[in-house]
Amino acid sequence: MNSISNRKLTLLRKLQKKKYREKEQRFLVEGERAVEQVIDNGVVEVENLFFDKSQQLWNSSFWSEKAEWFSSALVDTDSFSEVTDTDNPQGILALCRIPQEADLQNFAEKEGILVATDRIQDPGNLGTMVRTAAWFGASGLLLGKGTVDLFNPKVVRSTAGTTGTLPFVNVDLKSTLSLFEESGWQVLMLDSSKNAENIRTVDSLAKIILVIGNEANGIAPALLKNPVRRKIEIPTPAKQQQVESLNASIALSIALYALTG
Repeated sequence: MNSISNRKLTLLRKLQKKKYREKEQRFLVEGERAVEQVIDNGVVEVENLFFDKSQQLWNSSFWSEKAEWFSSALVDTDSFSEVTDTDNPQGILALCRIPQEADLQNFAEKEGILVATDRIQDPGNLGTMVRTAAWFGASGLLLGKGTVDLFNPKVVRSTAGTTGTLPFVNVDLKSTLSLFEESGWQVLMLDSSKNAENIRTVDSLAKIILVIGNEANGIAPALLKNPVRRKIEIPTPAKQQQVESLNASIALSIALYALTG
């Protein structure tokens, strides 16, 4: 196996930044489990595999086989550390193509549950949300302005290999939610303010958009004020509430369980 070219190494370094991911339409997947899952899913196009010379993963029967499937190269340990996002890299990177965004009109004609994120800024939260949405069979993702890049390395790592498996589109939620409501979608907003309904009282619906708000500030007031949209909350079973709110990704998990159960 040959060593990585300088041109390719420069590309891997650049892909740590969003503007280059958008320009090149490429992103990185790091770690054995995540790369294996991406390959097995067969949804995201894998262009290259890169192995840390010192860890010698390519010598295992599993990865030696995969190295024959894809164009592969070795990277010296120092350079490998530069292009990874973890303190203890697992010795393998996959260079992948960013999937094409879904067509918004076709999205509106679907059924099921769409997860809409309003300014979710923590990469770990978004990655966990993507993984959870895929687990519960969500139909896709509406990524509102202010949401962290879906292909940020920390987001990708948190999805545990599910990045790209759900259709997605980056949108202005204010106009997009109105468009979807015209197509018969019911917007449910996770919000514990006054007049919010208990999520347990929500009947099964064919078309649901579940909106999750910013970690610190919740859902934007401009989205909340529409009277047609329903505010829903996850009630605490505790007699004395000890915390103000749930973590955003945990709240999404509970909500999806309640709505799909």
